[in-house]
Amino acid sequence: MIEQVILVDNNDLPTGLMEKIEAHEKGLLHRAFSVFIFNSKNELLLQQRAKSKYHSGGLWTNTCCSHPRWGEENIEAAKRRLYEEMGMNCDLSYGFHFTYMAEFSDGLIEHELDHVFFGLSDELPKINTEEVEAYKYVDLEKLRLNIIDKPEQYTPWLKICLERVIEAVKVP
Repeated sequence: MIEQVILVDNNDLPTGLMEKIEAHEKGLLHRAFSVFIFNSKNELLLQQRAKSKYHSGGLWTNTCCSHPRWGEENIEAAKRRLYEEMGMNCDLSYGFHFTYMAEFSDGLIEHELDHVFFGLSDELPKINTEEVEAYKYVDLEKLRLNIIDKPEQYTPWLKICLERVIEAVKVP
């Protein structure tokens, strides 16, 4: 099956469909989602992307991320992909969205309107090794400092949205 993404305008209104790789070659704005799962110690579950991924292989990122399919609600797509990548089922809640553009050394461009979802689970992942190389739980402050020290180890979208994630999950 050829994977397609939903092209959108700046207000997240669909403008068409395009093959995923073509959209990334052209840098066209499309809909995406990112999932952040925390455990009961308030540690974030990170995944290391499989080294064979078409971009950002081997980099550390949020629990999972992808693109919804045409006709699929963002939250349903997020739950589907969480299970496909991490082997986890979890209730998710909507956090926020952001738009970003990042260019990669292979010429691909991520230009996404990214919907962020949060979940809480102490279930251990059962990773899909075609998608995920490894996983670990991290304290958010340690993650923030490590990204400052070693930004090359992390995906652009994680670095872009991390401060908003930290603010969204702050315990009063």
